[in-house]
Amino acid sequence: MESDRQEPREADEYEVDSSDDQDLEAAMREALEAVESSGVETGTATESSEGPDAEGAGLDELTMLRKEVAELRDRSVRTLADFENFRKRAERERDEQRRYAGTEVLRDVLPVVDNLERALESNGDSDELTKGVELILRQVLDMLRRHGVERVKAKGQVFDPGVHEAVSRQEAEEVVAPTVCEELQAGFVLRDRLLRPAMVVVAVPTSPASEDEGSTEPGVRS
Repeated sequence: MESDRQEPREADEYEVDSSDDQDLEAAMREALEAVESSGVETGTATESSEGPDAEGAGLDELTMLRKEVAELRDRSVRTLADFENFRKRAERERDEQRRYAGTEVLRDVLPVVDNLERALESNGDSDELTKGVELILRQVLDMLRRHGVERVKAKGQVFDPGVHEAVSRQEAEEVVAPTVCEELQAGFVLRDRLLRPAMVVVAVPTSPASEDEGSTEPGVRS
């Protein structure tokens, strides 16, 4: 008998949709019912077609048909049982993966917690505390980069409404296009998905010609 404890498997190995499970199980049960009903109908038809001269042959044929139906039914029942075991195992594995999906990230966070505790326990002056916080920040950013999280480039960049959120704007003669002049809150992306836009202050051209273009000038969040 297969043990309930198995080696972890990749998440994509048992991607079984619950609706597909139900459809497949229903189809298999319909097939089983069809086998059983066909066995009864076949037996009845054979008995009704028997004549006095073919009684022995008819009984042998009926016995063989009933045996085949029994074998088919047994095979269908075992297939249903195997499918049910597979469905339950896949569901357990999906639940386990959801529960422990953040294990790797959380494991990387633990050293940061250790360093924060050491900083609180230290009796250093403000300069040493500042250096310690800077080291911890670099450690956190390195950890995020290992997991595909990057900081959105903001200050000095041309305003991009896809990754920047303008909270205010100011005119500036030295820019020819709306440009981020100050970052109020960092933004982050996870690979190609935006986690949080950067909150920024945008410098816009003072030239009327540039302002008339309108399409690149950022709106300000109310």
